[in-house]
Amino acid sequence: MRGINRLGFLFLFVALVILLIFTYLFGFKHGHGNQDNQGTRYVIGVSQSNLTEPWRVQMNEEIKKEAQKHKDLQVIYTDAAQSNEKQKKDINRLLGYGINLLIVSTNDTNSLTPLIAKVHKKIPVIVLGRAIDGYDYYTLFIGPDNQAIGRNAGQLVSDMLGGKQGNIVEIQGPEGSSPVRERSQGFKEVIQKHPNLHLYNTIVANWQKDEAEDKVTALLQRNPQINTIFAQSDAMALGAYKALQKHDIQGVKVIGVDGLEGTNGGLDLVKKGVLAGTFAYKTGGKESIQYAMDILKGKSNIPKKIILRVSTITHENVDQYVLNKSSYPKQIKSKKHIVLGFVQVGAESSWRLANTASIKKAAQDYGIDLKFKNANESIKAQISIIRKFIKQKVDVIAFSPIVQTGYEPILKEAKDAGIPVVLVDRDLDLKDNDLWLTSIGSDFEEEGKRAARWLLDATKGIKNNINIVELEGTTNSSPTVYRKKGFEEELPKNSNKYHVIASKSANFTKEEGKTVTTEFLRKFGDKINVVFAHNDDMALGAIEAIEAFGKKPGKDIKVISVDATQVALNNVYAGKLNVTVECNPLLGPYMMRAIINHFHGKELPVKIITEEGIFTVEDDRSVFFNRPY
Repeated sequence: MRGINRLGFLFLFVALVILLIFTYLFGFKHGHGNQDNQGTRYVIGVSQSNLTEPWRVQMNEEIKKEAQKHKDLQVIYTDAAQSNEKQKKDINRLLGYGINLLIVSTNDTNSLTPLIAKVHKKIPVIVLGRAIDGYDYYTLFIGPDNQAIGRNAGQLVSDMLGGKQGNIVEIQGPEGSSPVRERSQGFKEVIQKHPNLHLYNTIVANWQKDEAEDKVTALLQRNPQINTIFAQSDAMALGAYKALQKHDIQGVKVIGVDGLEGTNGGLDLVKKGVLAGTFAYKTGGKESIQYAMDILKGKSNIPKKIILRVSTITHENVDQYVLNKSSYPKQIKSKKHIVLGFVQVGAESSWRLANTASIKKAAQDYGIDLKFKNANESIKAQISIIRKFIKQKVDVIAFSPIVQTGYEPILKEAKDAGIPVVLVDRDLDLKDNDLWLTSIGSDFEEEGKRAARWLLDATKGIKNNINIVELEGTTNSSPTVYRKKGFEEELPKNSNKYHVIASKSANFTKEEGKTVTTEFLRKFGDKINVVFAHNDDMALGAIEAIEAFGKKPGKDIKVISVDATQVALNNVYAGKLNVTVECNPLLGPYMMRAIINHFHGKELPVKIITEEGIFTVEDDRSVFFNRPY
């Protein structure tokens, strides 16, 4: 009996030791937001691709700091050490712990996307830093616009060199990585416009300082006459600088990306003159926890994408940036009573009418004093109204730009007057994106891609050519530019099957949509297989033109559109419109919340992108009724 008791005691002792070891490893190796697990209501798993990059270390630090503000939150951290297979195992292990939400910053988006999509069917997923293809595979993306970083880098190189000859070396991160690909694409897009700029060589240094130093050293031994280096991270930029020092080469301008604080962070290197410039943006760590808690608590109007502001940092503005932590002027005065001046494009479509109604209702709901004006499709009138709002000293101005350019002078007037500007629905294509506070609306390029993906899926069994005519919106407006870009880029490049045989603007109106489609039908007749309209109103006009031509829309000719208004859904239900991609006009609550957050001292992202769906006749019939617009 005594032997049995001793044996039982031994088993109990061993079990207790194992439990203590597990508790130690779980609590301290993986980490959590609060050391006391009592009262934990939510568990978030963080799958980090590696912790060798300073930028990712900073991301985790921001996550931990923000998580400590929530006593009911526990966070478990994993480090994939740059291994796709380990990151997959890490994510599955986190699921095994019973997490309520996953935050993932991928090592390789292509490899991880199928697993992330699978996880998203079970729990919310926030993708951090590196975007993944597939709008329906995650809950929220938070990160920078990497193409914009590349374009800004190209512009900075052009500005620094003026008209002088530029022999440039680009130092990239890992091959195949989406930030690498997108930054390089944006960079080349700009330098190719300048005949004096020449990309001499491209080096892959995998985000590592020492690897960049070694490879630039080897390059310099061939004695190339380079005068500019663009490194896609500050760490690699520092490595390049050290290689130049080894060869005692002076006068080469080195530009990095990340703009972190601290010794040998990008901001410090610019201050010291090591770097000629860098591009600073938040890691998104803090924001990921803020939005994660909103998601877990069931709050409404959660965005689909948060695009972080990227600031160009040079020796001229680095001190001011460090002081403000943003290149956008903060001049914030906390206000209980906010006066908003809003300038609408016009009333060209049912979508626009719903957008106007949403803004007016949200202003009332949030207690904001709204001064609403309609520009009736006139850029001149829109600018004049904005100038009047500046003179009236409203607290904030918002407007939907008719086109992408031509607003820079009036935005500078608003900035000089200390009045923040919010863009709604449409974006601007200006050199200085610090002229506005934030942009709220849709991802137009993604809308075009989703329309193309539907077409590819619907016609994959057809061997004959697919001839497409395109009804464009207002020329040079952001929805027109980017819906067209997304649609045509998604069509396979190595296939002779899909052909856009004609494109023409119909200015987002039903009447012009009918007129232009009639022209296409008279010219091409039976050759037309698909009409892609940039909005529902033009698609409705196209449907009337197809019927008048003696054909059946939706059957003889497929019709694709964007907006998903009630009238369009009625036509989907009737079989005349094959698919409509949602463009959410109900932007009022997003805008009012952003404005209030600004006056509470919160820094806003450069763009807030709303959640949107896609509708076909195969959807449950309940979605076709009681639409709010």
